[in-house]
Amino acid sequence: MIEAVAEPTVEFAGNSLVPTLLETAGDRALPVLPEVAEHSAGSLLPETLDASFKPIPAAFTVGMLVLFLIVGYAFSVADTDGMWVAGRSIGNVENGMAIGANWMSAASYLGMAAVIALSGFYGLAYVVGWTAGYFILLIFLAAQMRRFGKYTAPDFVGDRFNSDAARAIAALTTILIGFVYAVGQARGMGLVGIYIFGADYTVLVVLMMAITVGYLALSGMLGATKNMALQYTILIIAFLVGLFAVGWVEGYSTFAPQIEYGALAADLGAEFTEPFRDDSYYLWVATAFSLIVGTAGLPHVLVRFYTVENETIARWSCVWGLFFICVLYLSAPAFAAFGTDLYLSEFGTMWGEGGMTGAEGDVIVVLASQLAGLPTWLVGLVAAGGIAAAIATTSGLFIAASSAMSHDIYTNIVNPDATQRQQVLIGRGTIVGLGVVTTITALNPPALVAELVAYAFALAGAVLFPMFFLGLWWENTNRQGALAGMTTGLLLWTAGIVNEVVPEAIGALPDGPLVPALATVMPAIGSALVATPIVFIVTILVSYFTREPPEATKLLVRQCHSPEPMGKNVTAEDVVATKRPDVIDQLPTVDEVPTTNDGSGVAVADGGCPTDEHDRESSQAEADH
Repeated sequence: MIEAVAEPTVEFAGNSLVPTLLETAGDRALPVLPEVAEHSAGSLLPETLDASFKPIPAAFTVGMLVLFLIVGYAFSVADTDGMWVAGRSIGNVENGMAIGANWMSAASYLGMAAVIALSGFYGLAYVVGWTAGYFILLIFLAAQMRRFGKYTAPDFVGDRFNSDAARAIAALTTILIGFVYAVGQARGMGLVGIYIFGADYTVLVVLMMAITVGYLALSGMLGATKNMALQYTILIIAFLVGLFAVGWVEGYSTFAPQIEYGALAADLGAEFTEPFRDDSYYLWVATAFSLIVGTAGLPHVLVRFYTVENETIARWSCVWGLFFICVLYLSAPAFAAFGTDLYLSEFGTMWGEGGMTGAEGDVIVVLASQLAGLPTWLVGLVAAGGIAAAIATTSGLFIAASSAMSHDIYTNIVNPDATQRQQVLIGRGTIVGLGVVTTITALNPPALVAELVAYAFALAGAVLFPMFFLGLWWENTNRQGALAGMTTGLLLWTAGIVNEVVPEAIGALPDGPLVPALATVMPAIGSALVATPIVFIVTILVSYFTREPPEATKLLVRQCHSPEPMGKNVTAEDVVATKRPDVIDQLPTVDEVPTTNDGSGVAVADGGCPTDEHDRESSQAEADH
């Protein structure tokens, strides 16, 4: 039983506060678990990292950043089709690499090894969650979403449920996910930048976020996709070269560190040999479940399937993406084990008093390379890979958020007559604004990199995943059910965050969750385990007891499962409009219950016209152009 938990002690390193959490249970030190990692919010500078300017790594990193800007400029766009879906011109392997880079954020490159190092078996929930979710995407969502054929995830929600209110909730959720997720990426950029440039954490975060925002505002989805393929190449080479070099130099492994690291398990302590020793089985399941459903509900992942020509390429993109992701994910536990052993050898203790801080854990990939005595240029390559990973994911997040604001809120709700120029300007303004807010928050983030990302996954799993799944697989899901479900999911996720994260972030409330019982049943990091089933039940019940959606909507859903191939710019609505022109123009355009009937049992909205009539006219204008 834990007798006491000491207050964090604070030391000064330059201008940065470096608190170290000292946790004791009698005479036995406990590992720092994700659910009690209070120290991570203030641990801005990893004490044991060699924070000095290194010419060769700095030159490599600057060259990499300049290359990103050049690629972004070379593939700059001026129309919405290129801005949001890259002209639907991306091939399966390239899109798979983009999915991998888009997915393998700082949380994967840095944070996964960190959470495994700091909490042992619990960290494997991240490996399981962040890979298993792609099987749901592959089987249930990828091809179907592409056949539906819109620009954004909120676009799907709004048109599938004939509701601007649902579209707005989905768009705002997308922006919120982008913000929470991107904070972790900005933190990762700053932390690894410390090793390369030896500069102040604040300066590095501001500088690298400015570069990211700059090339995104220029390039849109097309340039971002080209850059993501490049970024994946950089990050996976950097990660694997570092892993193999550490394993070889230290004698941990020869040719298969992903397997051979198991020989270290007995030397790393009970955290690596006794599952659920210091954390509950329930928390592990809750975290893994949230990450699985969150993966299938992330807008910046689903939009990748809109960038390809057809559903076949969408499926193969998912397969290639999972392959590219697993290359790193199967390697992260090995890097965590190597880093843990090297840290123990160097400093004598890993957990508890005098052990690894949260900031050190977040850069354990770089720290392990440094402690192994690798050449400075090689350690710099590993660090640069972390920056590439963070920038790639931030790109996808910001593009998804900007399209949600510009296309889904501004064009579809605020100004239906918006020109393409106006849409692109609003999108670029959103990227800049979100970049500013993210940068400010990242200067003093409330959690570890992987934890910050996990909160975003819980939000996606609770609010968006049920809408995507039910919207594609149950044609009777209607507007009222979607609104009730999304609102319920948003409230449940917010309750978990307010209960656990907000008190720690603002530092004005007592330590620990406001309602401990709620934190036990619905932990913020795994809140989707409770929230997602509730949202499914609410959505189904409300849909069942209210009016069915129009026949045209049902036909759209059926077309998403048709075996007939579809062309590059053809959507489910286009096919239905060709086959059943009598019903396609009967889709409601406002959040009203249909009040008339055409005599054939098909519900018709008063004064109704297609929800995305403006989109079709705009698309035709683009084609003519």
